Amino acid sequence: MSDGTFRVPTPVNEPVKGYAPGSAERASLEAEVAAQRATRVEAPNVIGGIDVTTGDTFVQRAPHDHGLELAEVHAAGAPEIERAIEAAVAAQPEWAAMPFADRAAIFLRAAHLLAGPWRDTINAATILGQSKSVQQAEIDAACELIDFLRFNVAYAERLLTEQPESVDGEWNRLDVRPLEGFVLAITPFNFTAIAGNLPTAPAIVGNTVVWKPSEKQALAAHHTMRLLQAAGLPDGVINLVHGDGARVAEVALADPRFAALHFTGSETVLSSLWERIGRNVSSYRSFPRIVGESGGKDFVLAHASARLEPLVVALGRGAFEYQGQKCSAASRAYLPRSLWSQLRDPLADVATSMTMGDVGRDLSTFMGAVIGEGAFRTHAAAIERARRDGAEVLVGGDPDDSDGWFVPPTVLVTDDPRSHSMTTELFGPILTVFVYDDADWEAMLTEVDQATRYALTGAILAEDRQVLSDASEALRNTAGNLYLNDKPTGSVVARQPFGGARRSGTNDKAGSVFNLLRWVSPRAIKETWDPPTDWRYPHQG
Repeated sequence: MSDGTFRVPTPVNEPVKGYAPGSAERASLEAEVAAQRATRVEAPNVIGGIDVTTGDTFVQRAPHDHGLELAEVHAAGAPEIERAIEAAVAAQPEWAAMPFADRAAIFLRAAHLLAGPWRDTINAATILGQSKSVQQAEIDAACELIDFLRFNVAYAERLLTEQPESVDGEWNRLDVRPLEGFVLAITPFNFTAIAGNLPTAPAIVGNTVVWKPSEKQALAAHHTMRLLQAAGLPDGVINLVHGDGARVAEVALADPRFAALHFTGSETVLSSLWERIGRNVSSYRSFPRIVGESGGKDFVLAHASARLEPLVVALGRGAFEYQGQKCSAASRAYLPRSLWSQLRDPLADVATSMTMGDVGRDLSTFMGAVIGEGAFRTHAAAIERARRDGAEVLVGGDPDDSDGWFVPPTVLVTDDPRSHSMTTELFGPILTVFVYDDADWEAMLTEVDQATRYALTGAILAEDRQVLSDASEALRNTAGNLYLNDKPTGSVVARQPFGGARRSGTNDKAGSVFNLLRWVSPRAIKETWDPPTDWRYPHQG
């Protein structure tokens, strides 16, 4: 064993490729998309490093093309879930004992492979399986996941180097241990990077994981698991089980060795998991960690001093990139009456100019389809309800499910700041605008803060510095990620650590050292050089 003191490479954010027409990178990705379109993948569970098929399968289809079957996915039943737990528990002693430099090397290699030969594979799977534009796939499936892997390794090293003070006669040390037991990672459809980060972040610091991805992200999850295997991840460290999340949770949360939950999804599901953990808490070996992100109802608040053009862009990109299927997407906007007459037409023009269609056949497309029929029906119903409630449909509002689950960019204008579409998370390309009288600015700060149960992201646009300062303070607890003169989306690892409070989650800040801290259980060690030999103290004479 080497006694060297190693330093991991200093991480930097992965550059975003542009995929301009005629570029080599675009041609390469187009070829990979075509190849994946022509091949239906069989996606097994991966348990203890072994591909496990069950015969109980479901088909993942492209959201923008009902007829395109991308993967036949094998769902795990209770025996497979139990087997995955046993594999994780069995793998942990050796994995935790592996020198950090060797663990780090696996994830750094995965990042390097993803930046190179695996980039097209993961991007293409995300474009087809999750209906992401090339821009959204690149910043998510490639760049953000690469950043998570590289920066999390550096954050883990930082935890290891954080040591207590020692004085003459004693040496104090901190042993940064993984949690005792297995971590359950339940991941969402909308970000391949989140799906990759939730199991790998705990694994980097020595934990072993049972990973349940969304059924609607199974194709990209399959390729992500293959990437980790190609990078040298030992068998059993991360165990991939597909299928019904409720079934996985029922088995995993009943096991006394359950140590932690890493979750991104809906508030309803996180609440139900938390309640189940609470009911079982006396049976666990230790008190479980719960790290969860559970959605938002994110705001854009503009002051009368805001610049028109940046505001239009912030609203358009913030609300409609990736069909509004981001926890951080702008979905409620509070706009001053003095600007509305100038904003109205440009905002409508931006929304109607955004191309929507088959993102796999034409990489210039701005938007794809929403993820599935359930989402489509929810959005269609919300638009109809807004109409019935008297909202104006400024643009959009006509969903079309003939070929795919297409919901066009929709802007609603309401006179009721507590209307359904202003307060309910819809997770789609629907932006609701409330136009306020300029004199009501102070009242709007209160309204933005109190209108919903969430506190994930928000944006304030103003040129008046005092306004920005005062509003930031007034809305201090309203968003875990606050953007000044920018859209409320697009957090970057290490630059805008991501997470919100209230009903948006535990705010453990993915993309920062704060998240890594949740996956360790430090042990303090004191060593005394010359221990006392007399039990009496000086005051006793």
